[in-house]
Amino acid sequence: MSRTRSWTSILTLALLLVGALPLTAQEQRMPAPKKATAAPTASAPLNLNTATAVQLETLPGIGPTVAARIVEYRQKNGSFKKIEELMNVKGIGEKLFLKIKAVITIAPPKTSDK
Repeated sequence: MSRTRSWTSILTLALLLVGALPLTAQEQRMPAPKKATAAPTASAPLNLNTATAVQLETLPGIGPTVAARIVEYRQKNGSFKKIEELMNVKGIGEKLFLKIKAVITIAPPKTSDK
């Protein structure tokens, strides 16, 4: 084996070993980043008629795709009349609906009276 090939092999092995080292103590203690928006609570339920897709994603079990479907459903069909209508959105069945029922509302959008 040539000297160059030996050094290349040793250097490659050293780089692999460095990459396999455990995280430092400081890196191990760092918490995972949190979402920018807070999840709705029972005292402040999320309004299905005004919520953005990003806000809808804070609901348990609702990801970006289903959130976008909720907004699309609302645009095509108008405001939700009752919260149970949410089950008309693809991806929201009875089980998921029951999971989020307590943290959603359908209060009509506020209008300014002049």
